[in-house]
Amino acid sequence: MAKQIAHIDVVHRKKQARQQWFIIAGIIMLSFSLGVFFGQGKLAISTKSSISSSEESQNKALPQDLDFASVEELYDTLKQKFDGDLSEDQILDGIRLGLAESAGDPYTTYFNPEESKEFDEDLNGSFEGIGAELSKEENVIIIVAPITGYPAEKAGLKARDIISSINDEDAFNLSVNDAVKKIRGEAGSEVKLGIIRDGKELSFTIKREKISIPSVTSKTLENNADIGYIQISRFGDDTTELTKQAAVDLKAKGVTKIILDLRNNPGGYLKGAVDVASIWLPGGSVIVEEKRGGETIKKFTSSGDHVLQGIETVVLINEGSASASEIVAGALKDNGAAKIVGQTSFGKGSVQEIVPIGGGGSLKVTVARWFTPNGTTIEKDGIVPDVITELPDDPTNTTDTQLNSAIDTLN
Repeated sequence: MAKQIAHIDVVHRKKQARQQWFIIAGIIMLSFSLGVFFGQGKLAISTKSSISSSEESQNKALPQDLDFASVEELYDTLKQKFDGDLSEDQILDGIRLGLAESAGDPYTTYFNPEESKEFDEDLNGSFEGIGAELSKEENVIIIVAPITGYPAEKAGLKARDIISSINDEDAFNLSVNDAVKKIRGEAGSEVKLGIIRDGKELSFTIKREKISIPSVTSKTLENNADIGYIQISRFGDDTTELTKQAAVDLKAKGVTKIILDLRNNPGGYLKGAVDVASIWLPGGSVIVEEKRGGETIKKFTSSGDHVLQGIETVVLINEGSASASEIVAGALKDNGAAKIVGQTSFGKGSVQEIVPIGGGGSLKVTVARWFTPNGTTIEKDGIVPDVITELPDDPTNTTDTQLNSAIDTLN
């Protein structure tokens, strides 16, 4: 079954040398903390089982089948002349990857069986790395968000940091895949990153760790026992049930207000975003609208499982909030169920679908653009908070001014 994702993903690809793959490598986000998260991820994934007529019509000018004569000619020449060892699987993976990347879309790519398995593991929170999401803008690799509590954050990396070097090797013009491959590694080993921040060159040496992250945590706030706090780090397989349970538990403790923290959340499964938004919204409320070629192909509405409907809510977002997390924030904002506090979100307005491919691989392909209930696209512009609040510039100042602003907004 194909899955759709709304997430930024840095795909961690164990790629061969470029001349052996004969493809152009370029993908996007996953979190190398979550391995390298889904995607630059920002990611929104949903489930589909067939190709609709609207999908077919999008590229109806393409021929029914491709003429592979020149590909066969290239293969014959490579087989005869290449000075090195090649395998059939390696060659076929190169062809599949090159075909996917011919779309010119940073979120559309092919995963071989090993990468496909790793991607799924990353999406559900288990890997070895430094704990950060990566993306690519123009020719530079940037930090989308460090994952709370893990090496990247502890070392001082921040959203929008530019990676200029990895282990003293130039990182400009690298694909996200290649950057992730260089940054990930065995727990306990170290990686050195050159960083450009606000025009200044910095250097960080970071020890990698085994990273396993539950997607949801919750609590009541100290000195504000009537305020419940729910933090969602990604939208994985466990997110819906964990969020529902958190909502039930907090209501049982007598909370009358909720802070939903989606900061540094790169996204994940689209269904998870829809289900989570449904916890606040009455049945039938529009959560997100998908468009393909400018035409609406589907509207996702709330399920009516609205445990927190009517509870005064603030959603916290920042530059690391992307895709599925932006869908939730936009849905609650447009439906009048929450106020938004923090910084403008990342701005990823596309949905990807994970389609299994024969032999154990999979294709992550952009299938639609998503719009908030009010018909707004957030591509590049992001979601602008109702109350804009920055964190302190001084890294030694650990005051969470954004959380304090959310509390003030509720009070």
